[in-house]
Amino acid sequence: MVLYKQQALPGDVAATVTRAGGSVVYQYPEIGVVIAKSENASFRDNLLKDNRIENAASTARFATRLPDTQMDVEGGPPEELPNAPATDTDSLSPLQWDMRQIHTPEAHAITGGSPAVLVGDIDTGIDFNHPDLKQNIDVADSVNCVSGAPTPGLAAQDDNGHGTHTAGTIAAAANGFGIVGVAPNVKIAGIKAGNADGFFFPEAVVCAFVWAGTHHFDVTNNSYFADPFLFNCRNDPVQRAIWKAEQRAIQFAQQKGVTVVAAEGNESEDLAHPSADLTSPDFPPGAAERRAVNNECVVIPVEIPRVIGVSSVGSFPQSVDENGQPIDYLKSFYSNYGVGVTQLTAPGGDSVFRTPQTVNGRVLSTYPPDKPCTRSVKESTSDPEEPTAVYCYLQGTSMASPHVAGVAALIVSRFGNLNNPQNGKMSPERVKAYLDQTADPQPCPSQLPPGYAAFVGTQSGTPQTCQGGPGDNSWYGNGQVNAFNAVTHTSSNK
Repeated sequence: MVLYKQQALPGDVAATVTRAGGSVVYQYPEIGVVIAKSENASFRDNLLKDNRIENAASTARFATRLPDTQMDVEGGPPEELPNAPATDTDSLSPLQWDMRQIHTPEAHAITGGSPAVLVGDIDTGIDFNHPDLKQNIDVADSVNCVSGAPTPGLAAQDDNGHGTHTAGTIAAAANGFGIVGVAPNVKIAGIKAGNADGFFFPEAVVCAFVWAGTHHFDVTNNSYFADPFLFNCRNDPVQRAIWKAEQRAIQFAQQKGVTVVAAEGNESEDLAHPSADLTSPDFPPGAAERRAVNNECVVIPVEIPRVIGVSSVGSFPQSVDENGQPIDYLKSFYSNYGVGVTQLTAPGGDSVFRTPQTVNGRVLSTYPPDKPCTRSVKESTSDPEEPTAVYCYLQGTSMASPHVAGVAALIVSRFGNLNNPQNGKMSPERVKAYLDQTADPQPCPSQLPPGYAAFVGTQSGTPQTCQGGPGDNSWYGNGQVNAFNAVTHTSSNK
């Protein structure tokens, strides 16, 4: 990763890299970043002799693996975009407790989203043949970024499973069988930044966000960590080079009108007060070492400014109203949190603190037929390419984030403003404001259920504590996302 001081590239990049002993993989002139490769031990030192280069860092040993999502512990008037209602009567809809919890069936009576809205799922790819996804997949805008250079189209096929699961929560079609996504009428593209083993290397993340920005995406979902370490420390020169390159790429996408939604992670840690990192770097295997961290160390992308950070809740209610209806939900035992980091919360599942209505407490979504899933549901289809559609139960903040990305897509569909100069629809700032204003506030719990206190931070060993008031706190941010409120929102900001 070669970071130039200016957010532009000079014309002699290839010659500079060659003289230093390497070759160019790809150039990103929009953000002043070059991906290069070399076997020369002096490559970085040679590059830094050029005073136009701010820093350079090897990424070969820097990646973060997907968090374990199978933890087995029991301006102006809006102009109309094409919108149509959707139904929630597919064959597996009764198993979608998560959708009922955020009121998507009520929202779908108004709109299932617009096919003019494009969501990018930056993940491990997408199953292009899944019968519950294929009618909504934008193949042309899908891309494989794993190498650091974009390869468009079918190269973004999911070889892990995680990306297909998050994609289904966002945009599974309302087609009579399987599940229904939050925004079942929008278009979705797979942006493959994670490899088959679930590792997200920095060059792939940079590629993914530049692709989203240059291809007019409206929303991206990001259910992963993109940094060299779980906590990426800006006071370390090598980590800083990668952090800054990734930040430039994310901010480039935001400036182009992309609303960026990200999962907070599954370590039960307070990201606003980090103190220890036991798991980094987690590639190659065995390289991890304990280190002290502080607020100079951040999780990417969730701690980049203007990124919408999402914590996870299960179905376990903290309290009920006078009619016995749940009004507040418990943060999932594994979910990270933090003042200023958590913007919203959404259902990600909780296998320990759950209700009987949720089967096993996890979220059901689409999955490739050739990838293992501990808890699966299968549906026969008439599709010769995938005659058996597979659905998998998983839990994690990875499952929470796509719910918010889907609601963001509904907001853009419903209130798209063609005066927005970036992507022609609605600015990320306005989308975020609508999400914040329409969420259901969740106060800090007055008491926790028996056994919850045993789940402490996996890195620091610190007990989990909720800080803040009912309208904005470290566990739930502005509250649980509400799809119906979002699509019926009236605001002077429209």
